[in-house]
Amino acid sequence: MKKRVLLIGVGLIGGSLALSIKKNENVHIVGADINIEEMRVAMAHSIIDEQADDVKKAAEMADYIILATPVEETANWIHVLSKWTLQQNVVITDVGSTKAAVMETAFLLKEKGVTFIGGHPMAGSHQSGASNARADLFYEARYMLTPFEDENPQKIDALMHLLAPTQAHFVFIDAITHDQVTGVISHLPHVIATSLVRQVKGYSAKNTLITEMAAGGFRDLTRIASSSPHMWRDILKQNRYTLLALLDDWMKEMEQVKNLLEKGDSHELFHYFSDAKQFRDSLHV
Repeated sequence: MKKRVLLIGVGLIGGSLALSIKKNENVHIVGADINIEEMRVAMAHSIIDEQADDVKKAAEMADYIILATPVEETANWIHVLSKWTLQQNVVITDVGSTKAAVMETAFLLKEKGVTFIGGHPMAGSHQSGASNARADLFYEARYMLTPFEDENPQKIDALMHLLAPTQAHFVFIDAITHDQVTGVISHLPHVIATSLVRQVKGYSAKNTLITEMAAGGFRDLTRIASSSPHMWRDILKQNRYTLLALLDDWMKEMEQVKNLLEKGDSHELFHYFSDAKQFRDSLHV
């Protein structure tokens, strides 16, 4: 008998997960999304096998439930699911970019004997929606998992088996460390890219050549600023304390740059860029 997977949220990440998971012929994916157009696309592109007409019923029949919604909505869904009668062996996971608040909320499920394993595939796109879903989106990517410390290893193995067709590399990490790491390498860069775009927007109102001349470097540096505002609003709210500390550090970094420019020392300016280049070139990205 096929394993039933309820996918709540059929956008880019959820849809890409579904396309990957569907490589396993023993899986039947039921989709749910408040966006009717997304559901239409998901069905038309065979991202899901069935549309959930009754989400409660679909959840109570599911072997796996994947919450692929913005992180604040994920917390809301956990509250809802904790009130429903789910299958005894069901495994619930999410794909959110923050974990501490989600895992804290997930205690509601744990107290009822329901397995919740936090998840975060470290891949994505500035594009969004089911129409941009790709089966290979997570290929060779890091896929972070944040189970509770005393989680049943068999449940973890079951989730990893479900997600194996993604061909991602699983990394186990605690929720707080996860949020610190993603704050540094993902959330702060998004804030910086977005702030840069807003600053350029202000300059462009005075000189239209700015928008006409924006090209390679600006495009590459600010691509992520085109990501979903809904998603990033929620991420910043849930990881705000980490980001507040990181922004303090970033302001100190910018103050250092300002001081270097005021001094105009060629050697120090060269070293600033050279040091960054060496570290960037050492990264496997």
